[in-house]
Amino acid sequence: MESRLLQVERRCTLTHELVHIDFGHEGCQSEKEEERVRKVTAERLIRRDHLIHAFRWALSLEEAADELWVTPEVLMDRIRFMHPSERLMVAGAVQAGREHHAD
Repeated sequence: MESRLLQVERRCTLTHELVHIDFGHEGCQSEKEEERVRKVTAERLIRRDHLIHAFRWALSLEEAADELWVTPEVLMDRIRFMHPSERLMVAGAVQAGREHHAD
């Protein structure tokens, strides 16, 4: 592993590579397979309830990523690969939480 990586980058890279191992991959993969690995990596590193919690107070993507102990890229993958129904559920929970805190 690259020695210059920050701890959070190491965590994300290691999880990504472990997903490749779990899938039995060796060598380079197709773009489609790499997308699948990125999706699973993001899901393993970011639970939905943790995502909701972070988005209720974070003022930026970077701040949310820091709270979740992932890179902004992994957080973007988590958001990008969400099923539309999951995205609506997260958005609703975040909005309800912000309204509750505003009272």
